[in-house]
Amino acid sequence: MEKIIDENKQGESLILEQKKENTKKLFIESYGCAMNFSDSEIVASILLDGGYNTTQQLEEADLVLVNTCSIRDKAEQTVRKRLEKYNAVKKINPKMKVGVLGCMAERLKSKFLEEEKIVDLVVGPDAYKDLPNLLSEVEEGRDAINVILSKDETYGDISPVRLNSNGVTAFVSITRGCDNMCTFCVVPFTRGRERSRDPQSILEEVNDLWTKGFKEITLLGQNVDSYLWYGGGLKKDFEKASDIQKATAVSFSDLLEMCATAQPKMRIRFSTSNPQDMTMDVVKTMAKHENICNYIHLPVQSGSNRILKEMNRQHTREEYFEMIDTIRKIIPDCGISQDMIVGFPTESEQDHQDTLSLMEYVKYDFGYMFAYSERPGTLAERKMHDDVTPEIKQQRLAEIVALQQKHSQYRTEQFVGKVVEVLIEKSSKKSDTHWSGRNPQSTVVVFPKEHYKIGDFVNVKVNTCTSATLIGDAIGYSKNN
Repeated sequence: MEKIIDENKQGESLILEQKKENTKKLFIESYGCAMNFSDSEIVASILLDGGYNTTQQLEEADLVLVNTCSIRDKAEQTVRKRLEKYNAVKKINPKMKVGVLGCMAERLKSKFLEEEKIVDLVVGPDAYKDLPNLLSEVEEGRDAINVILSKDETYGDISPVRLNSNGVTAFVSITRGCDNMCTFCVVPFTRGRERSRDPQSILEEVNDLWTKGFKEITLLGQNVDSYLWYGGGLKKDFEKASDIQKATAVSFSDLLEMCATAQPKMRIRFSTSNPQDMTMDVVKTMAKHENICNYIHLPVQSGSNRILKEMNRQHTREEYFEMIDTIRKIIPDCGISQDMIVGFPTESEQDHQDTLSLMEYVKYDFGYMFAYSERPGTLAERKMHDDVTPEIKQQRLAEIVALQQKHSQYRTEQFVGKVVEVLIEKSSKKSDTHWSGRNPQSTVVVFPKEHYKIGDFVNVKVNTCTSATLIGDAIGYSKNN
């Protein structure tokens, strides 16, 4: 362990020296999923080697990058609004360069350069290592674009620069891409096929984070349950692997076990799961290790079997119920959250009622609910008519949100009077005299600061709650502190 710490100190010293030598400034913004925020940390690391230090001040930046999301039209419109802001700054600082990264860049490709004249370079999620070359192209007065999807890029050899870090929690990317081809989703087209990162590089990153003082990691992927390492390659090609590769393959439950064992005091979360790929081996591994949080984000999208089939979701309502029942049998206090799409093409009132009844059965801790947004290039956009009116979508969405708030209140009330372990992450948004953190079920907990500090594991007696927050008093450090 002393050798690892010494090597980390040497590495940090080299980074500090590099930062001192760097003269250019990078301003980077991220929108969308946690994977985008993780990718931005990879980009910052690549550009650190290219002479750029990050800055929080847009006006002083030599290079401005926006990491984009394409999951909904609203997300794309938000990015275009930000580009207007960048344009205003660029008029004052004409030497400033602007680039678009991520899923929106992959979807629009060279069209972005035509539509947004301010944009100098467009880079897809698998091409970030090409950024130094692309910037050279821009410096020579040429537009630059690389949106080629990779079959093997995982950025496992890049040590991310932790942006806006609280020094306590961090993302660790373990897979890239998605093979599931849900009819509403652009991810398979913008992030490519599923491939997994070498577990050894993942463990090295986890160990490195622990020695730097981080207390919690979230293992990230579009679909973490599909994690499968057999020496490299796409998941779809696993059947072609050798007998030795198959016998020594590492599944997601194996990876969880490895991470939990390597750092038994490090809290571990993961996101996102998919019902069709999640196995009970994962849940059993969670139950086995105290440091794996009792929380699963398990998107369902609809409670109607007919709509699930139209969405090409490879699970039924009944199979989902069975999975929920098994999870709660193995981990009775497991927190479960959802993603829900309202107003998918042909959704009837009965389909909507099926969704409401599914929610009543599960009673999720919290969820992410959206009206259906037609995405160009998806099967739903090409083959289905978006026939649910905006008014009906909003009415149904309001009903689902109201029901979720009711269930969230029910779930938080179950903690009142109990003691929960909280990892302090930051000051409360509403009070500078209170800390904010999460319990293992990912519910936010606030309590008076007293003598505690960020990064402490604290036992908190819950006195009251809202539908989203537990409110209590600290009664001492937890055994994990």
